[in-house]
Amino acid sequence: MERRHIKWGAIAAAALSLAVYYFNAEKFTNPMTGEEARVGMSRDQEQALGLQGYEQVLSESQTVSSGPEYEMVKRVADRLTAAVGDDGAGFEWAVSLVQSDEVNAFCLPGGKIVVYTGILPIAEDEAGLAVVMGHEIAHAIARHGAQRVFQQGAVEIAEQGLNNGLSDLPPGEREQVLGLLGAGAQYGLILPFSRDHELEADQMGLIYMARAGYDPEAAVGFWQRMAAAGGNKPPEFMSTHPSDSTRIRQIRELLPQAQAERRSAGE
Repeated sequence: MERRHIKWGAIAAAALSLAVYYFNAEKFTNPMTGEEARVGMSRDQEQALGLQGYEQVLSESQTVSSGPEYEMVKRVADRLTAAVGDDGAGFEWAVSLVQSDEVNAFCLPGGKIVVYTGILPIAEDEAGLAVVMGHEIAHAIARHGAQRVFQQGAVEIAEQGLNNGLSDLPPGEREQVLGLLGAGAQYGLILPFSRDHELEADQMGLIYMARAGYDPEAAVGFWQRMAAAGGNKPPEFMSTHPSDSTRIRQIRELLPQAQAERRSAGE
């Protein structure tokens, strides 16, 4: 029986495709940290998708447009977006409060912010709300969504090349190898990439809330309350988010820098 081999030519072709994909992708520099990254879509594409998503959420939700909760959300949004300054160049800011028990908030590319009433009891006050809104605004400014699109595209090219290169192996052996490689990509690349984004958004969000005049110390209490409300969670290496202890530890380490920013802003 003829022995079947790995098709190294197919794998080499995939490696070349991956290199072309990487070097042709847009390079983005984080305006706060100076870190460079590749992104998988243009700013115009991001903002169009952000606006589409925002309009869809509002069309499917009951929004709150008056009252003390809305006024607080609007006030925090106004202060944070003013503090963001040129980091949010090109953004058209808007904020909506959605009536829902869901404990959530997000900022879409282009500056469209949605806060769910379910997160307000955990926020407790304006400073707590500034923690979560600053964090979500940071995700949008750092273009984390576009970075993940780029990363997913790279993983798909690599997986397709490996699949072609292993096509001559017996099905069981091929599936075993691809499964191991897929797990390696998931736990070694994709999940850590997401956790890094979360921690970067924490860092940036602390600076934004400090510049807006809020006490960044409130972030420790907010994430402690989120941890208490979160229930059972997977181990950190299996999660897209850092563990609560990792997040809170980093926030404590960043507080001196954030407090210095607050003093510089005259607060």
